[in-house]
Amino acid sequence: MDTKAEILKALRRRAGSGADLARRLKTSRQAVHLHLKELVLGGRVVKTGMTRGAVYALATDRSRSSAAVCFSKTYSLADLAEDEVFQEASRRIQLARALPANVRDIVQFGFTEMLNNAIEHSRAATCNVEIRLDPYECRFIVRDPGIGLFHSIASRFGLPDENAAVGELLKGKVTTMAERHSGEGIFFTSRAGDAVHFRSHRSELVFDGRTRDVVVKERRFLRGTEVRFEISRRSRRRLEALFEEFAPADLDYRFEKTRVLVKLFQRNYVSRSEARRMLARLHKFRSVELDFRDVRSLGQGFADEVFRVYRLAHPEVEIRAVHVRAAVGPVIRHVIDNAKIEKLDNSMTIIAGTPKTPDR
Repeated sequence: MDTKAEILKALRRRAGSGADLARRLKTSRQAVHLHLKELVLGGRVVKTGMTRGAVYALATDRSRSSAAVCFSKTYSLADLAEDEVFQEASRRIQLARALPANVRDIVQFGFTEMLNNAIEHSRAATCNVEIRLDPYECRFIVRDPGIGLFHSIASRFGLPDENAAVGELLKGKVTTMAERHSGEGIFFTSRAGDAVHFRSHRSELVFDGRTRDVVVKERRFLRGTEVRFEISRRSRRRLEALFEEFAPADLDYRFEKTRVLVKLFQRNYVSRSEARRMLARLHKFRSVELDFRDVRSLGQGFADEVFRVYRLAHPEVEIRAVHVRAAVGPVIRHVIDNAKIEKLDNSMTIIAGTPKTPDR
């Protein structure tokens, strides 16, 4: 059965909800909603209302033109104020009415942080911004033709290439203007959406908020930097929860916790120099989670550098190793003195070091 064709045929007779269409077509609600979303985004069906109260009907020329709204504009970056740009866009596409407060707060935070990065760091003369609302998602793009996000970081910290800059960016607290910025904007924005893309030159860094995974892709050369951010209009994400995760009460609500996806540096580790590159600048945090998912092997020197040498040099930093494979665990355990090992969600968690009590 061609489900899309059957949905269109049913809607020609009368409009209806997803549940109504599922009953009429004698199929599951999940299958109907999957096809309805494609039809709505393709402009053939129009959706009114949200969640279970949504009603679907065949699109007309008038309804098709109003199914999605978009604000797009190019600005000179000289003396530009990011909050004023967001307010202009918000008024034009009526974000306050279109989005629940939690989603609107996230979009405002991410958009203004990314536009501020372009203003402060890109060295470009202009920047194009776009905010788009369709019946399912809110998306924004911030695009500048400047020096490039990863190139800027690699140059500032003397890194060997832009791939190394990607790894540093993931840790957080990385900024090329420490006197003016904390380096937190990209870290929190990347984790606030359903999908967040940072593309510059030949690299694209993609955060999948649904699976909490991160992917690095090689792409066709793109001058400057493009940030694309997507979030469901029905998302239950809250900025407060994100800040609490990485700046919790037990750390005085300061950004003192980070997570490093180890596989992004490489899959097989041997040397101490590899460990030092991964650990660079992590002393800025008091709690560091090293996610070892998909890491296939570790050398004794690498493990010793992370879990003994670094621990002795930085006893104030707590190191947590999570999602450690069975073949890798013994190498880590061997070099930890008085390690505490426990099973959590079928993955090994290894804790080394205890953070000092913060100064009051």
